[in-house]
Amino acid sequence: MTTVYHRGEIDIQKQAGARKLAASMERTVLPVISHRYVDFIHSQSLLVLASVGDQGQVWASLLCGPAGFMAVEDEQTLRVEALPKSSDPLQQNLYDNSEVGLLLIDFVTRRRLRINGTVRMRKGGFAVHTRQVYANCPRYIQARECELRQDAPAAATVRQMTSLNDEIIQQVSQVDTFFIASFHPQSGADVSHRGGFPGFVQATDEQALLWPEYNGNGMFNTLGNLRENPQAGLLFIDFDQGDILQLSGTATIISDPERAAAIPGAERLVEFKIHSVIEARHATPLRGRFTGYSPDNPWFC
Repeated sequence: MTTVYHRGEIDIQKQAGARKLAASMERTVLPVISHRYVDFIHSQSLLVLASVGDQGQVWASLLCGPAGFMAVEDEQTLRVEALPKSSDPLQQNLYDNSEVGLLLIDFVTRRRLRINGTVRMRKGGFAVHTRQVYANCPRYIQARECELRQDAPAAATVRQMTSLNDEIIQQVSQVDTFFIASFHPQSGADVSHRGGFPGFVQATDEQALLWPEYNGNGMFNTLGNLRENPQAGLLFIDFDQGDILQLSGTATIISDPERAAAIPGAERLVEFKIHSVIEARHATPLRGRFTGYSPDNPWFC
């Protein structure tokens, strides 16, 4: 029997007792862009992407543009009229037939759409031939009213490091949102959202992060990928200043019930070992005004 899930996803689903739930979700994963997603895609101004470097390192990146910078050309072609900056690894990872994972997310409505596929470069942008297209639930998305600021600084200040400094550790400890990119050799690249109350991401030292995995849709796309390939990329966005923090490294799933029980709502934990850091100040014109936490966030008290 054919399935959209690979071995790593199925293993995690079985371990979590979620195979029946995952099977019910399987019918929502299509190779084409359903007509019900077209208006949503055309209205969005931000796009999170997963890409893979020539040495197998995985990165998560951000592209922005006015509504309409993403357009559906046909049922399996999404056009993106934007390109990454030279400081972003995405620039090197984006080429004909490269694998990408896309996440469109509307922080106002908490609606999100995942698209995985292959790239065809175009002048001023690129197109993605879709392999998998499916919506995700709104859980753990903090509400924000986002805009692209025309008066935002045009030039970014970029630093490359191999570990986190004290300032970045402090910033990461206060985030309520980040994105994680992963990759499976057969299923391709994927990027997903993670959210919680500030403090749900912990820096255990200057080269390691730890966060809880909460109850989700039962598909375990990210964890399934990590089970097969630990390479991963993280993206943190400063919605006030337009700063971007990109981390590439390896992720380990911690399934120890006793360790997970120490964090309310956690079903398991993920430990991320940092290999590369790119900090870009004023890298994006995207700004977001916080308006409310997700009602699904587990309380820490």
